[in-house]
Amino acid sequence: MLDIFLPAFVMLFVTVDPVSIIPIFVSLTLGASRAQKIRMALMGCLIATVLLVLFGLFGQALLDNFGITLPAFRVAGGVLLFLIALEMLFSRRNERKSKSAEEIHDRVEPEDISAFPLAIPLLCGPGAIASIMLLTADQAGNPLGVGVVLGAGASVMLIGAVLLVFAARFEHFIPQAVSNVITRLLGMLLAALAVQFMFDGLRAGFFG
Repeated sequence: MLDIFLPAFVMLFVTVDPVSIIPIFVSLTLGASRAQKIRMALMGCLIATVLLVLFGLFGQALLDNFGITLPAFRVAGGVLLFLIALEMLFSRRNERKSKSAEEIHDRVEPEDISAFPLAIPLLCGPGAIASIMLLTADQAGNPLGVGVVLGAGASVMLIGAVLLVFAARFEHFIPQAVSNVITRLLGMLLAALAVQFMFDGLRAGFFG
């Protein structure tokens, strides 16, 4: 089973890339308490795991049923990520000009990002969905092989949960000024990633 698990694990780990999600998660959860961040991290990874399993088992049939292609899914994910990036660059900056993250936390319930954008499209995005669908299709007729592939996906999400919880526990050591600078930079990177998502989806949709 290792000959199935290891390639699937490597492919999904590279596709999901949970390490790269850590700074984005930290930036999107500014103002939330440590407990809230941990809850969002765990819930986001749980939702992403369920989605990955569902797409692995029924993904192609589901997309076909709604007439949705993976390129269209990628473009939609890019648009949504771009909106989040704009919020990181502008809205949150204006909100924090006169209030610290602690004051915001005391007065306003922090936004829950566990389902969107953490679970989808950051953890379970078009790349991960396409990968799990391809891997399970390769094991068609082999229920044990499909189970091993899904186990590999769950393992990747478990590692992601551990990394995000670790980040949530130690993020408070980063000075607020540094966090604000990081948020702006990551907003730019996330915007570029979103545009790349859209470009890839459009290229695949129009040119195959």
